[in-house]
Amino acid sequence: MTGDLKETRTDSVIRAIKGRIGSRALVEGDRLPSIRSLASTLGVSPSTVVSAYDLMAAEGLIKARPGSGFYVSGQALPPLTLTQASTPQARAIDPFWVSRLSLDAEPDMPKPGCGWLPADWMPNDAMRRALRHAARSGDELLSFYGSTKGSVTLRRLLLARLAEEGLEAEPDNLMLTNTGTQALDLVCRFLLRPGDVVVVDDPCYFNFQAMLKVHQVRLVSVPYTPSGPDTAAFEALLAAERPKLYLTNTGLHNPTGATPSPQSLHRLLSSAARHDLTIVEDDIFADFEPEPSSRLATFDGLQRVIRIGSFSKTLSASVRCGYIAAKSNWIEGLVDLQVATNFGGPSPLAAELLSEILSGGSYRKHMEDLRRKLARARRDVTERLSRLDIEPWIQPRGGFYLWCRLPGNLDSGRVAQAALAEGLVLAPGNVFSSAQTATNFMRFNVGFMMDQTIYDRLSKAMAAA
Repeated sequence: MTGDLKETRTDSVIRAIKGRIGSRALVEGDRLPSIRSLASTLGVSPSTVVSAYDLMAAEGLIKARPGSGFYVSGQALPPLTLTQASTPQARAIDPFWVSRLSLDAEPDMPKPGCGWLPADWMPNDAMRRALRHAARSGDELLSFYGSTKGSVTLRRLLLARLAEEGLEAEPDNLMLTNTGTQALDLVCRFLLRPGDVVVVDDPCYFNFQAMLKVHQVRLVSVPYTPSGPDTAAFEALLAAERPKLYLTNTGLHNPTGATPSPQSLHRLLSSAARHDLTIVEDDIFADFEPEPSSRLATFDGLQRVIRIGSFSKTLSASVRCGYIAAKSNWIEGLVDLQVATNFGGPSPLAAELLSEILSGGSYRKHMEDLRRKLARARRDVTERLSRLDIEPWIQPRGGFYLWCRLPGNLDSGRVAQAALAEGLVLAPGNVFSSAQTATNFMRFNVGFMMDQTIYDRLSKAMAAA
């Protein structure tokens, strides 16, 4: 009887440790809790923990270091599994669902749920001129790796753009990355450990959730209002959870299109200072604003705010290059990470193409034209959606998203699933909500909603749901 009871308790200790390893709360090389501390935590005897550790060591899952303790071995870590179903259509709607369907859809399939603009809205003639100019450059541009911080020319242009918004930064405060997504990945690698707590907005950009899932952190969310995050809830969350990081958009928040007020931003920074919180500000939609709004990094001066961004939304999702602006000692650490994971900075060719466009007057003119076109599209799409009793949460100042409430008690996930049968890729609300509070919402990309057949298919999907 005693042996059976001891064996059961030993199994429970092994399950507890394997659970921590499987969730990446413990990773290769991490020291396990001491025998006495784990026994106290789990309410078992020290001899039970000794038996559990000995069995796991015999399996090769952990290693004993005399005089030091037990450590996780490489054999203990299972492959990281983010999704279960074989196809995005077959599995439940999650933060990967819209991305995979949009990226893999046939070119002629309507994609009102995607996160980019139509090809014929982009400055393709300017890009072709930049390509011709690059083709006449030296062989090194076409053959060599990028420098560790990226093109000096493009970084100078980005520093000038930061200065225009009032953010004084030095060359040591800025590095280029392959993409905006890689910029976030590097920051997460640099600052986070599995099990850390990270705050996101509710709702937030769905790939923030996907990225953070890869890094095995715990997400908590703060409700988002038309003037920014709920600052009272934000303060309470920081006091209760002690998060390591807060990740947000400021100008033209994704998916809502809202613009935080200066008062909200100041309160966020005050709370962050009180609780020693680092903030990552993704500024990818800034150039879609008709007039620049307030920014966290500008108020903060890159003390506890890290700015990331890219030009994939405004210039090209094919010629990709991102950036990170942060305090100089952090940039040095991030550069080392980029060398370790990418061996050098972003493609010199991509940086040259972007520099060529940004240094001339064509980019400014392109963005002026794009803002006018999007303003007309938002008005037109709002009117057409209203005929289906779909109403925007707010009218954004700019950008190409409308965050809309569906009529009645319609479940946007069910509508999105039904829309696939109609050949339509939509972005249902709960892919943006880690707390699953956006069942009745849908994000629409106005750039892909010019054709009346979109609304006909949407109407059928709503009826089927």
